[in-house]
Amino acid sequence: MKKILVVDMTHGGTVIASEFSKKTGVKVLAWDQYHTLDDVAKDSLAADGIGLVDDHFLENRSDDDLLVVAPVHSQLDVPVTMTHHQAVRLLLEDEITVPIIEVTGVKGKTSTVAILKEIYRYYNPLILSSLGVEAVEGEKTTLLLKDISITPASIIIAWKLALEAEFNPGMCIFETSLGGTGLAEVGVLTNLAEDYHIAGNSKKASQAKEQIFQSRMIACHLDSFHSNYSNKDYINRTNTFSLDGEANLTISPVKYGIMETSFTLEVINLKNISGELVNTTLPVRTFAPGPHQLENVLSAACAAFSLGTPENEISSGLEEYKGIKGRTSILESGDLRIVQEINPGINLTAIKKSVAMMDHYGDMALVLGGQYGITCEEIDENSLAAFLDELSNDTTLILTDELGKSLSNKINRVKIYIKDLDDAMDLASELKVANVLLIYRSHFASVEKR
Repeated sequence: MKKILVVDMTHGGTVIASEFSKKTGVKVLAWDQYHTLDDVAKDSLAADGIGLVDDHFLENRSDDDLLVVAPVHSQLDVPVTMTHHQAVRLLLEDEITVPIIEVTGVKGKTSTVAILKEIYRYYNPLILSSLGVEAVEGEKTTLLLKDISITPASIIIAWKLALEAEFNPGMCIFETSLGGTGLAEVGVLTNLAEDYHIAGNSKKASQAKEQIFQSRMIACHLDSFHSNYSNKDYINRTNTFSLDGEANLTISPVKYGIMETSFTLEVINLKNISGELVNTTLPVRTFAPGPHQLENVLSAACAAFSLGTPENEISSGLEEYKGIKGRTSILESGDLRIVQEINPGINLTAIKKSVAMMDHYGDMALVLGGQYGITCEEIDENSLAAFLDELSNDTTLILTDELGKSLSNKINRVKIYIKDLDDAMDLASELKVANVLLIYRSHFASVEKR
């Protein structure tokens, strides 16, 4: 009997172990590496015939035939047979028969998925993103599950939720952390805006995200491709996109607007999944008030062209995209415009881009803050403090919550600290500026509850 050890119950291991336990001829073991399982979860694993092992199991094992299934970011002293991503492919490749797009990257994943949702709305897509699992049927969107991670195991959860809801998707669009499963017709790598370390500093994110190249076709940010993957055998399956480089998908001069941006997509020798070369131009209007939002649009459009989607469906879907509530969304009240950037993964790069975006739209107050411990990727506060010190004093800086409190002790320029986010926003709204930019590190659902 084949033995399978599934490592890390915190990041989707329970789901993967339970799925493997349904296979015949296997004995499944589980290692709760971070000791997060409660008694109910342990009992559930036991009911599936899954045995829990202790922290010394791998040190003392004598079974050389053991298959080890672990997240790509795990630190183990034994060879890993397959990553969680690869395990999900093995478990689902015979079940999902509709086209799949998988999206990974450092920034812009959720926005790219949201844009793709608009392009493929009438294909009845099943959507997995950090905003939840959604079943889309034309104009109707049903939220199947709100709070979900984007670990690869969540793809299994999303698929099972669709089956339980008797929803028959025409395609699937999955946001996945740290790479792709290989299930996708088209895998998207949005960018490597910050190539942070994982696995106890033994690996970089770019190494884990290389798993997206297991997809049949890849849409990849041009600079990310050239800096990390161009020496690999991926070039014949990769289409690149860029705002200003010589990519397969780029743009003509852009006319930015806070609510609508217009430009022309330039498609040059782009390979679609049928093997055809696409050369065309496509006028577009969409929501992209700054360059980083426009890059998200390009990543989605590159994926759509790679899949062979008709041009009219791409342009109409992009026109329908109006942003994500909280994540670069616009509120207007009288003469005041409030731009919200609420995201659990906000980092220094994203903050710089958001501030730069607002340079075009008049004077502003910047409200900045948020919470700790909501993602594995924390923020470089010293570098952020140095950036904030360089801002013009014409920009009123209001700091809030845990992150704001810590920053207030590292910033030399004039600033205001207000503990409560609502109070901070009230003050910003009273300053008689044209714009308030809220940059807040949190899940939007948490902000809604305030």
